Amino acid sequence: MKIVDSIGEIREAVKEEKMKGKRVAFVPTMGAIHDGHLSLMKVARKHADIVVVSIYVNPEQFGPNEDFSLYPRPLEKDLEFCKEEGIDIVFTPDDRIMYGDEKFLSINIKQLNDHLDGGSRPGYFQGIVLVVNKLFNIVQPDLAVFGQKDIQQFQIIQQMVYEFNHDVELLMAPIARAEDGLALSSRNAYLTEEQRAIAPSLYRSLRYVEKQILDGVMEPKLLLRHQQRELEEKGLIFDYLNVYSMKEMAPVLKLEKGKQYIIAGAVYAGKTRLIDNLLITLD
Repeated sequence: MKIVDSIGEIREAVKEEKMKGKRVAFVPTMGAIHDGHLSLMKVARKHADIVVVSIYVNPEQFGPNEDFSLYPRPLEKDLEFCKEEGIDIVFTPDDRIMYGDEKFLSINIKQLNDHLDGGSRPGYFQGIVLVVNKLFNIVQPDLAVFGQKDIQQFQIIQQMVYEFNHDVELLMAPIARAEDGLALSSRNAYLTEEQRAIAPSLYRSLRYVEKQILDGVMEPKLLLRHQQRELEEKGLIFDYLNVYSMKEMAPVLKLEKGKQYIIAGAVYAGKTRLIDNLLITLD
């Protein structure tokens, strides 16, 4: 496994593999690698000859009151996970490599970040698009794998690929879950035992809403409000819970047959923010 930390090194390593006719997949991470990340790497391996993983905690996607300084950075453990998974190249840049001394340019997003996580975390997706745009330009992979858990991120990056003409295929891997349904996340490590016990309630609420819609509920406003109260009564702090359009990432009041929707929610268990979603297609 090659471990590189400069732009020149990662470009040369990828170039060498492509000259051999190898197909290169890329999995960007912020480290603190867990089974969810490993599931993305497994998807990447199925679709490519060479798998590149980046480990970089991007400061641009953290708000002023968020946990950038506390975000776990167990690099040696992360590298061991990558080695065990058979990763070919790991890119471990620092802030100087990624952003230099000063930035003069930024990226704006219209509409796609008005709701869900974008509505709760101003500037979050601008920071993600900025770093992913840079990583795609640096690594130049044939394909990149992201998780469904961050579905708004996937949709925005997909639009970025289209509008910025990146020559990269995107794959969305399914959500990796614990046995009780909780979506795997690096932030789950922050949960106390009591918080961990109630954390799967969000997933159960999403499943309940899904079942009611499949049973014929086409205007889910009251259903969603009821589930919000249920989550709050269990001790979770409500952020959002709604049904969203796939293309616009906007809340939908009345569902239509033949369309695909996202049932998505976010709550806080203590100070730990949990997100989850389900995709649903109405036949």
